[in-house]
Amino acid sequence: MELRQLTYFEAVARCGGFTRAARQLHVAQSAVSAQIRALESELGVALFTRTTRRVTLTAAGARFLERARAALSELDTARGELAEMSEVLRGRVAIGATSVLGPFDLPTALAGFHGRYPGVALTLRSGLIAALLGRLDAGEVDLVLGPVHDDLPARFTAHPLATESVVLARPPGARPVGTLDGVREEAFVCLSAESGLRAILDVAAKAAGFTPRVQFETSSPASIRELVSAGLGVALIARSAAEREGPPIQVCRLDPSPAHPPIGLIQRRGHRLTAAARACRGHLIESAAG
Repeated sequence: MELRQLTYFEAVARCGGFTRAARQLHVAQSAVSAQIRALESELGVALFTRTTRRVTLTAAGARFLERARAALSELDTARGELAEMSEVLRGRVAIGATSVLGPFDLPTALAGFHGRYPGVALTLRSGLIAALLGRLDAGEVDLVLGPVHDDLPARFTAHPLATESVVLARPPGARPVGTLDGVREEAFVCLSAESGLRAILDVAAKAAGFTPRVQFETSSPASIRELVSAGLGVALIARSAAEREGPPIQVCRLDPSPAHPPIGLIQRRGHRLTAAARACRGHLIESAAG
């Protein structure tokens, strides 16, 4: 039994005749008839009832049609998977990521993806979430990993990967506090006014009844810890950032704890990713889940 025979048989059944099937297949009618006769001979049953006016399936033909279509569908699926795999293997993926990703281990996840698809050209760009979303808009990156704020524009869609929380960082040896109100008179270290972290600080301070005095503004989350460790102020930082190795700080858990947005995988809504980017997205989600 040949694949061509199954293809011709399905076409005759669908078109209701040899002539129409031959036209659709772009082959001679005699070729279609010959292949169907050969198939019937091999199976030992008639698949069609032929008259001068019409061609109809026999009971055996109807049963065989179900199996033939299932086989052809499986073959089409296999062809699609192989084509996508080939596209992945020669693809490129550009990822944007913030430095704060909660418990999600991006380096390990990317190493795992590289091990599975060593031929994919993988690039990583870091920065603050606003700048990375701009790169996503411009098509400079395929995916962005970072905090998913409530005001994420509708042109983006996000898949949650991990949760994150906020703690208060104070200089080493400072008096422990349990509320943000306890440091209302101190200088704050934070990111720029356009950053998500600054919005978290402003909301939490407003709830505590004061306006924070941001005396040290930086563009790097890592430098926040350095400035706090040097005794220049206090800061709200992500818990994962506080738990990393770095300059010593005193970590205070606050009550109430300021809300931190979840960490997610962000992409442009309605934009079809390349095969390589789809494979990378699936791998990152899988890594976060497991």
